[in-house]
Amino acid sequence: MQKTKQVPNFQAINHNSLQWKIYLGYDIFMMFIIVFNLFCISANAILMSHFAIWLSEHLHAIHLLNFYKTELNPWVNKTEGWFICFLIVELLLRWLLAITQRHHQRWFFFPFIHWYEILAIIPQLRFLRLFRAGIIAYRLHELGYEIIPETWQKAAKFYYQVLMEELSDRVVITVIDGIRYELDTSSTHKKMIHDLVDHHREIFAKTLAELLQENLANELKRQQQHLAQHVGLVVEKAIIETPELHQLLRLFPIIGSRLEEQIQSIGKRLGENITQGLLEPWAEPQGTDPNKTYQHIANKISQIDINNADLEKLIESVFYESLAAIRKQVKIKQWQNILIAADQNKTTDQAT
Repeated sequence: MQKTKQVPNFQAINHNSLQWKIYLGYDIFMMFIIVFNLFCISANAILMSHFAIWLSEHLHAIHLLNFYKTELNPWVNKTEGWFICFLIVELLLRWLLAITQRHHQRWFFFPFIHWYEILAIIPQLRFLRLFRAGIIAYRLHELGYEIIPETWQKAAKFYYQVLMEELSDRVVITVIDGIRYELDTSSTHKKMIHDLVDHHREIFAKTLAELLQENLANELKRQQQHLAQHVGLVVEKAIIETPELHQLLRLFPIIGSRLEEQIQSIGKRLGENITQGLLEPWAEPQGTDPNKTYQHIANKISQIDINNADLEKLIESVFYESLAAIRKQVKIKQWQNILIAADQNKTTDQAT
């Protein structure tokens, strides 16, 4: 008989239970004791530095610094040793508790999940203790406990965005300057430009055909009747201003004037009809496929040979100006705009 594999029974903790309240109080206690420990260590490092000696001499408080070094510094070092022992015991107890209550699917998952706590025991990596305190604070914040004031959160988020924007701007500007340097000092960019144009010929032809269809065809459609009438008037005027035709029609004294009027009318209609017929293929409405004529023109233009000095200069100029525009946009400090907008809002609120 095949045995079924038992799945660990993960139980959710009731937030109103005594166990949950104990966990909550312990997390708060650990967060504050870690922050206090790091504060003491940081203060001790500053007071034991050469800077503290220099400052105490200028403030004539060297006796206070000597008192700290002889009386309080040994207690700080001893407290740090006891605190490391406490962290080791606390970590082992939590690991044992995680095994007994089956918090993880395997008993050895705990040290990998809490790797930062293990490394934080090492004195040289004690700054990782602040990482644990931050995780506890974030977990409490997710549960609705406002450990960190909202103003602090907004300020931290703002300065984080400032830092990331400055770093990303530096990277982008460095890359752009590197590209410009390569273009200025190397001749391989011409091949790159040619490859770039060849790669986009098909897209360029399709886009150009669509632009011609959307703009030129629609405009010809709107102006088709007007153009036909204009050409008809031009033909009629040309007939009127032809002296040979007048001389020929004078040979018919009775019907000559009537024939002249009919010829002028016929010429006008012929001009209108010919114009309408010539513009009809160019003014076809946009359908699922672009106009065949425009598509043919776009294909011919896209296959143009760019081995031309003036054309290469034009493409290089467009490329350089594009890089300059990107560099100019990147140099804009968005965080400064945010500060200016905040100051303006504050001024408006004070005025009202």
